[in-house]
Amino acid sequence: MFTTTLHQPPPDDRDREPVLNLKDISVFYGGYEAVRGVDMNITANEITALIGPSGCGKSTVLRSLNRMNDLIPGARVAGSVTYHGQDLYAREVDPIELRRRIGMVFQKPNPFPKSIYDNIAYGPRVTGMKMTNMDDHVERALRDAALWDEVKDKLKDSALALSGGQQQRLCIARTIAVQPEVILMDEPCSALDPIATGKIEDLMVTLAADYTIVIVTHNMQQAARVSHRTAFFTAEVDGDGVRHGRLVEYDHTNKLFTNPTHKRTEDYISGRFG
Repeated sequence: MFTTTLHQPPPDDRDREPVLNLKDISVFYGGYEAVRGVDMNITANEITALIGPSGCGKSTVLRSLNRMNDLIPGARVAGSVTYHGQDLYAREVDPIELRRRIGMVFQKPNPFPKSIYDNIAYGPRVTGMKMTNMDDHVERALRDAALWDEVKDKLKDSALALSGGQQQRLCIARTIAVQPEVILMDEPCSALDPIATGKIEDLMVTLAADYTIVIVTHNMQQAARVSHRTAFFTAEVDGDGVRHGRLVEYDHTNKLFTNPTHKRTEDYISGRFG
């Protein structure tokens, strides 16, 4: 069973221990090494953005943070991923409990074919969370996802009737409802229009006060707008002609976008490749 005690240090303490630590992470699909040798720390109450061209392993790394890769036949992770110092891939770790603490919001909104209310209540019910009032819990999650005012009079309506942007905020509310510490977001705005995207970005900034957020995005402007730190990945070809995703640079977002250390980073953010 996953037994690590949840811990949320104050957001102004920048010297604290990381929530997640990746050390020499490589991810394999069968015999293919999709990502090689990634080292990075994820800090509490910050938004960390993973950027880079298609096929560089951003989403693969993201999925390694709550063992979503376990669901892919033949996938395996080498190296170490720790959460508050505990090895996430240790035998005693319960992946279901892990994914409650480290939730995932996917690229395409995926509400359940249930009512708005039941979408939010589903997670607390199936995980056996104890609470005095489910109605209050549902309202709180919807408020935290900036959706309550839009749906409070139609909680019994199907979630599938919501707009794309509303569906994505509902999925965020559904994730929040099980009280995670970390929220992973895999291109959560790629299927949305600019207005809905703006709402999600504003929401992420607000949520970072209470949650640690890691987002994969192809939108460099989005990374620059919302993230505290940015990791730039690219794909390298080895001597056998095989492509592997590699982490090139990881730094505070302002530093990476204005004064990157590596020329490959500068070339990507300036549009010279990618």
